[in-house]
Amino acid sequence: MDAFYASVELLRYPQLKGLPVVIGGSRRRPDDALLQQYTEVLLSEIPVAAFPLLKDYTGRGVITTATYPARQFGVGSAMGLMKAAKLCPQAILLPVDFDEYRQYSRRFKDVITEIAPLMEDRGVDEVYIDFTEVPGGQRDGGRTLARLIQKSILEATGLTCSIGVAPNKLLAKMASEFNKPKGISIVLPDDLQTLIWPLPCRKINGVGPKTDVKLQTHGIHTIGELAAREPVWLVEHFGKSYGAWLHEAAWGRDERPVVTESEPVSVSRETTFERDLHAVRDKAELGAVFTWLCERVAADLQRKGYVGKTIGIKLRYDDFKSVTRDQTIAHYTADAKTIRQAAGQCLKRVDLTRRLRLLGVRVGSLLRSDEAPDLIPKQASDLTNAALIAMDSGAKTGSLF
Repeated sequence: MDAFYASVELLRYPQLKGLPVVIGGSRRRPDDALLQQYTEVLLSEIPVAAFPLLKDYTGRGVITTATYPARQFGVGSAMGLMKAAKLCPQAILLPVDFDEYRQYSRRFKDVITEIAPLMEDRGVDEVYIDFTEVPGGQRDGGRTLARLIQKSILEATGLTCSIGVAPNKLLAKMASEFNKPKGISIVLPDDLQTLIWPLPCRKINGVGPKTDVKLQTHGIHTIGELAAREPVWLVEHFGKSYGAWLHEAAWGRDERPVVTESEPVSVSRETTFERDLHAVRDKAELGAVFTWLCERVAADLQRKGYVGKTIGIKLRYDDFKSVTRDQTIAHYTADAKTIRQAAGQCLKRVDLTRRLRLLGVRVGSLLRSDEAPDLIPKQASDLTNAALIAMDSGAKTGSLF
């Protein structure tokens, strides 16, 4: 989907079309000051001048997405809002509304499965589709069906998408980025050298920034240069599995099927604080956030019908270094209080004398609820008055809030 979150917001606020708009920071709240101020008018009639500007933002939030006019200033997803404000101070800042985005996500995926049922869900705004057996799917190299999908999604949701058509998922992913927004890009097997090899290695889904830096230190900047390296050399420098995969990816090979159903590996929630917090001086605030995260993870598990028994935490300190700890409990659970107790035990094994930038809670080793053999009986879900873990403020490592 094209700038998905931002595009959904522009359906709500069409007067912002063509303007630089950034989505990020805090979640939308019912008492949103803007909506309170204009309770008597339609959302589409709120004056543009009334919307908050990015230049006035103070805090630690990051960008979820941005409209294409904002991206022209170098603003992009995962960038800190304060940094983005220096690049595009005139951008309009809107809070995220995940409930609305999930609703539109379900709608556009329903449209796709009516046309091409073999669809792999890759998150809120992206899917893989297998055209192979769809009537007319091979017409014009797949372009005819891609146009039908684009037209049907636009009519049903008002949103646009970009589609990459290729022999496999690896190449289709790259092709989908070629002509955004509203693009359709076709990559045939004979197009590898002309369309794929000139691209930077970072365009391969699975090549991260650290790998890219390492490749560049060896003089490998493009996918074509990567393809020219011998597999033995790649295995020697990047490991047996990853090195072999890099060779296959550079040559456009990918045998992964489109998977219509997959089991989640874990369920997690995390939050970045508006300011760095300390385990002792900000104990009450951290305790409330910790409880909220555990309750959200428990609610997510129950909503999705899963239980887990490996419970962990993630901390990011003020120097941006992160640590994780986890433990496996005796019984499967989706209970908030049980998750909090086990996650609290994990906190005893990390340094809590340093200020914290981020806190997260995770539950893994998942099973479907109806398949778990030894569920812990559900405890009271209200953790407001749950016993707090003892604090040893004099120890280098200790327990928390």
